[in-house]
Amino acid sequence: MYKKWAFFILLVIIVSCKSRKKGITNHQATRNNKEVQKLNKEAIAHYTTFGDVGQYIDRFRSIAVQEMNTYGIPASITLAQGLLESGNGNGELAVVANNHFGIKCTSDWKGKSYFKNDDKINDCFRVYDNPESSFRDHSEFLKRKRYAPLFELDKNDYEGWAKGLKAAGYATNPQYPQLLINLIKKYNLDQYDMSETDYQKIKREDRVLAQINKNIGKNSKDSLKQITSVATPAAVKPQFVPLNKMYQVKQGDTLYNVSKRFNLTIDELKALNSIGDDQIKIGQQLIIAH
Repeated sequence: MYKKWAFFILLVIIVSCKSRKKGITNHQATRNNKEVQKLNKEAIAHYTTFGDVGQYIDRFRSIAVQEMNTYGIPASITLAQGLLESGNGNGELAVVANNHFGIKCTSDWKGKSYFKNDDKINDCFRVYDNPESSFRDHSEFLKRKRYAPLFELDKNDYEGWAKGLKAAGYATNPQYPQLLINLIKKYNLDQYDMSETDYQKIKREDRVLAQINKNIGKNSKDSLKQITSVATPAAVKPQFVPLNKMYQVKQGDTLYNVSKRFNLTIDELKALNSIGDDQIKIGQQLIIAH
């Protein structure tokens, strides 16, 4: 009898040790994930209704360009990775954890975690307070030494970046580079990699639209005078403001609700439109993206 009990206790100890080696238990993972879902309830409500590829690109392209200007990562690559890794923003990690790039926890990660079966059972993924934090952490993540050769490539060499990410171990899927390249080509994502000189090639109508926006509030005579001068490059420096980066003020709009709608602060919205006070008018055209 004693030997049977000794054998049973030994077996329990072995199983327990193996469980600790595997990391967090299923019960712990489930309890943790429910807490994350509770904390991210607002984000979940927003992103479960998030739409298709076009909506994803419209929502995050300005962020991708901002990250490109700060870190040197092609905006096309960032957008393609976001689309692929997050399922156009509708994947579980994007919805629950605001994690658009499938970035896992590392030993230096101090934030919240979400557990999901991936390469391992209950793999640990990073949780972000908002999608913007996920994009910024993606940029920071690529600053690691193993990705250093990528930053020696031309900013417009998205094919080199796609292949380099796979070579550096970012993904295990052998088709990963081609998947990114296909997305970039299909949705013309490389247009967001344009250098400043490329903006000189933008058609005159867009420059006129930008000038109209700048002259809101001036009398029509002054506006017409300014718009006419756009035809002379030496007189006015062209400014690219596509239609999809503008918003027309409607009844009931305020600076606050417009800024929230387009994920800007009030100060950012005022700065983009040179607004001195907190007043906006119905019909006014506002720039709503950097």
